Amino acid sequence: MTTPELLDRARTLLAAAPVVDGHNDLPWAMRKQAGYDLDAIDLAADQRSRLHTDLDRLRAGGVGGQFWSVYVSADHAGDDAVSATLEQIDFVRALVDRFPDRLRLALTAADMEAARAEGKVASLMGAEGGHSINCSLATLRALHQLGVRYMTLTHNSNVPWADSATDEPAAGGLTRFGEEVVREMNRLGMLVDLSHTSPDTMRAALRVGQAPVIFSHSSSRAVHDHPRNIPDDVLTQLPANGGVAMVTFVPQFISPEARAWTDRASEELAKHGFHHLAHTPEAMKVLRELEARDPRPITTAATVADHLDHMREVAGIDHLGVGGDFDGVAFTPAGLDDVAGYPNLVAELLGRNWSEADLSKLTWGNAVRVLGDAEAVAAELRTTRRPSIATLAQLDG
Repeated sequence: MTTPELLDRARTLLAAAPVVDGHNDLPWAMRKQAGYDLDAIDLAADQRSRLHTDLDRLRAGGVGGQFWSVYVSADHAGDDAVSATLEQIDFVRALVDRFPDRLRLALTAADMEAARAEGKVASLMGAEGGHSINCSLATLRALHQLGVRYMTLTHNSNVPWADSATDEPAAGGLTRFGEEVVREMNRLGMLVDLSHTSPDTMRAALRVGQAPVIFSHSSSRAVHDHPRNIPDDVLTQLPANGGVAMVTFVPQFISPEARAWTDRASEELAKHGFHHLAHTPEAMKVLRELEARDPRPITTAATVADHLDHMREVAGIDHLGVGGDFDGVAFTPAGLDDVAGYPNLVAELLGRNWSEADLSKLTWGNAVRVLGDAEAVAAELRTTRRPSIATLAQLDG
């Protein structure tokens, strides 16, 4: 049970080893709610009525590093997906420029440490879904040059060269071009993110890759058998790979009861003409009406901690992190309502006798280490490997 004493200890720990969160969808929320207008939604002010994220709550939550997702929906395809991703990147850079006293753009592990020393949030970018590169390795390189430091190989749908966890298998994991994408990401120093991918895609990327991988926002499939989570046989490969699995807080990914309710909620949204992922004010009204007659199961920081306990047992403490998925979901666990909630998770883990040294790895150390390791692999690979000019047609026919 979390106590005031444990919360005080958690906040003290986070002051020294702040959270590096693997996935926050604020850029997409700003696109949808304000057309990226930072005057329309002032993130220096309290925005809890419409967002999970603002600058004061990042500070209250002990966040010292944030991978801002430059996600675009799979409704965007081809060059449209590329353009939308560029707009997301442009927003993150504008956000950092707007608040130079609070945020610092981070491209390297050293930049992350420098931001921590300055008391700023290290702001990194991750592209969510291989559709963002439109089957072009040159586009992949351009995203890296613009600051993107991980790419999730798929989102909820397959791409021509990789299978998603939530689509029908087509590639059998990775095609030959998909393997080339992984190799080129290793050469660049861009982390291969395996959240959203099928288990066969995960296994193929671990087999082909030469650098550590991440899961930017996924939990344990052994604890809750949801396709978005990580099977134990994959978790057991992380020590040899050096990768990091960042537990997520999304209720339907961490609780069977929450998943069943979310399935009913998706049906209700569809009846009213909304996408199943919608959480606009209009969509939320539909969901609140559903809650009134069909109460939503409540998850908590303890639910997340159950996943972390298992993942630590299987993968080891050097291979864990956190990726809340804030501003990408309609609902969050109690106590992890927004980005200010991380002390509640740390306090829960302290109450389970996690050591402060282990917690410092979970919050800060592992995420910084994995990016630095990817940079070291890339520096070596670039001495022997030129930029790939392979195409989907050449490799996959």
